[in-house]
Amino acid sequence: MHYDALLIVSFGGPESQEEVIPFLENVLRGRNVPRERMLAVAEHYYHFGGKSPINQQNRELIAALQVELDQQGPKLPVYWGNRNWHPLLPDTLQKMKNDGVRRALAFVTSAYSSYSGCRQYRENIASAQVKVGNGASDIDKLRVFYNHPGFIEPMTERVRMALEKLPQEVRDRAQVVYTAHSIPSSMSQTCSYVQQLEEACRLVSEELGRPGDRLVFQSRSGPTTQRWLEPDVLDYLREIKAKDAASAVVIAPIGFISDHMEVLYDLDTEAAQLCNELKLPMVRAGTVGAHPRFVTMIRELILERMTEQPMRSALGHLGPSHDVCPADCCPAPQRPAVATRS
Repeated sequence: MHYDALLIVSFGGPESQEEVIPFLENVLRGRNVPRERMLAVAEHYYHFGGKSPINQQNRELIAALQVELDQQGPKLPVYWGNRNWHPLLPDTLQKMKNDGVRRALAFVTSAYSSYSGCRQYRENIASAQVKVGNGASDIDKLRVFYNHPGFIEPMTERVRMALEKLPQEVRDRAQVVYTAHSIPSSMSQTCSYVQQLEEACRLVSEELGRPGDRLVFQSRSGPTTQRWLEPDVLDYLREIKAKDAASAVVIAPIGFISDHMEVLYDLDTEAAQLCNELKLPMVRAGTVGAHPRFVTMIRELILERMTEQPMRSALGHLGPSHDVCPADCCPAPQRPAVATRS
């Protein structure tokens, strides 16, 4: 299959204090979320001067990827559109139309299958195509990559480096605590989100020769009346200390590909403060970001879709995910809630 371009699709985030409230209003449009809840989340952004790091990290990934494609091929221009903040998907698709892009591949900055991490992005693209109208680019989404060597290998490297930063005297009983964004239980029951996360964690710990590490969740943003995936990372850290289950922890945000707001506030701020109070040594592992192996992985995923008989790399026993999502893939939960930090 021939493609004219690559489209990077992400969540988006504010880059100044003045943008925080308009951004959050855009994220929560049509949702029954109390304004006081939105203002509470806004304070997390204000804590960092109103700037989410996600846009800059996407710029760095795109720059590295453009070099990779220019040097190694296929020589595709890279475009960028967000769900919730500038550059917005409709504006990007309009530019692609103006540039004569007829067919493009989309790389979504989410490694796992879920409504909010996969299907909703496909819906966002479809909505943007409608806004652009006749002549809008056809767009095919690349598969999820939670078990691709190009994701697991750099994630393993990040966790190993974090373990090495712990004081020597606490390393033997240290535990790796993997984190991912919590989602409503109703959403998790209609997708493979938890299964894929558990597999990614297993692959990293297996490579490091580590038994007993744990997947937990963070950044819950829904009403207390709705069940979300647990345990929460803060609750789990308290449990570790109460049970003397580990001498130290490495917190590895395996559910994220970059160090954006959930990581900076929920882990580097809240979790770090709690570990300090508990006197539990903690190091936070980095995310894959623009790691060269991860950048190469994106190129490999592109070549998969442009080759008649491709090699579809995947570690573990689950195999590579599907290229084309079935019609019933990752349906919206009955009572959807949306994450409001990135």
